[in-house]
Amino acid sequence: MTLLDEVLQANQAYLEHTQEVNIWSKYPQKHLAIVSCMDTRLVELLEPALGICRGEVKMIKTAGNTITSKFDDVIRSLLVCIYQFDIKEIMVIGHYGCGMATATSEELIDTMIKRGIDGKAIDKIKDELSQWIDTFHNPKDNVEKSVASIHENPLIPNDIPVHGLIINPDTGKVDVVVNGY
Repeated sequence: MTLLDEVLQANQAYLEHTQEVNIWSKYPQKHLAIVSCMDTRLVELLEPALGICRGEVKMIKTAGNTITSKFDDVIRSLLVCIYQFDIKEIMVIGHYGCGMATATSEELIDTMIKRGIDGKAIDKIKDELSQWIDTFHNPKDNVEKSVASIHENPLIPNDIPVHGLIINPDTGKVDVVVNGY
């Protein structure tokens, strides 16, 4: 059975055994957007650890909860959150033990080449890749940098508090890095 078959089978079982009716709005009840890492350890940990339920926040996940430019995917998503979904606060949530802290662009490029990616294609993104991966050394520092990037962005209104938190992926304990108030 392929992974796709497993997912489709699980979906069918879900549909047969759930009584849920979609009563949630696409507008988040807490008026909060969270930028968080895509780390698998945060799945089914982050939301309960913060007391967040379905329909209450907009969740944006990316490798290392990193902001790479003034108009990258995260910023574009936040703009939609603010101007289309009435977001009033933003939290950047990193985590201890983030794999991005030990990743390097050189290792990623080597792996890409081994997987058959053309070196010419890699050359086109090499500098950007290095600026992204090779500058991430500490999850706490990265949260501070991401908060600053959002807060200083000219497209983000000054009345939006931007908080920085870091979570322990083993215990769920959250520490405040930046209080946006």
